[in-house]
Amino acid sequence: MKQNVQFPFQNRTAAEDGAVEDDARSLRVLMVLSSLARAQHPQTLSQLSQRLHVPKATLMRLLAAMERTGFVVRMPAERGYVPGPGAASLALQTLRSPPMLRECRAILARLVASLGETCNLTALDGDRVLYVERVETHEPLRLQLSPGIHVPLHCTASGKLFLSAMNRLERQQMLRRLDLAPHTPRTLSDVPGLNTELDRLGARGIGVDHEEFVRGMCAVAVPVREPDGEGSGRVVAAIACHAPTARASLEALLQAVPTLQGAAREMAAVLCAH
Repeated sequence: MKQNVQFPFQNRTAAEDGAVEDDARSLRVLMVLSSLARAQHPQTLSQLSQRLHVPKATLMRLLAAMERTGFVVRMPAERGYVPGPGAASLALQTLRSPPMLRECRAILARLVASLGETCNLTALDGDRVLYVERVETHEPLRLQLSPGIHVPLHCTASGKLFLSAMNRLERQQMLRRLDLAPHTPRTLSDVPGLNTELDRLGARGIGVDHEEFVRGMCAVAVPVREPDGEGSGRVVAAIACHAPTARASLEALLQAVPTLQGAAREMAAVLCAH
């Protein structure tokens, strides 16, 4: 006598089958975004298919939908895909969620208590630096900038850090788009000179602003890296400390780099946990 053995999937309704398919599609979207975000160069359809173990036909339909909604951008010259403005917006919205900001602000507050100067959490937002969170010093002489504002890349400590962390091709594409306007007499506004400075800073793993954005202000920035076990993960944000030169020199801020790097590791753990 035959037994009528039933497996769980045999009892699924059409609606449940559709839900499972939707879940699989959503997961693939996240996998594609994660893979593109981690890549140093644009990824081709073949590279993504091989890395994610997704058929090319399926992946092509998915990428076309993601391109229409701005989550990926196709680079014709490199024949590959990179994260689009929709992905960047989603990442920044996550970074600026209230629970995240509370934890980030606590780390910055401890840093300000230790260093005595204003400290910021910043992120790359398109062609500019976004101030995500900020804790001010109690000193009366300070530069007041509110979270949510944008500042240039080429003349700020965080901006130069983000530029120095890019590969050469990505950096040159970015520099061609930027308006390298001089904000002070110290601003580096020529591409060769800025490239030399960025190579030097990239080797040190920091960013500096020596009265290049605002006269009388200096700043140092360190990267917040995605944890990879080796300390060389992708740069996802930056922690910067700035002060008026009447109270602290750039050399004095550079001595605080180890303290800033410790806070950056704490910040990376928070961002990774979320």
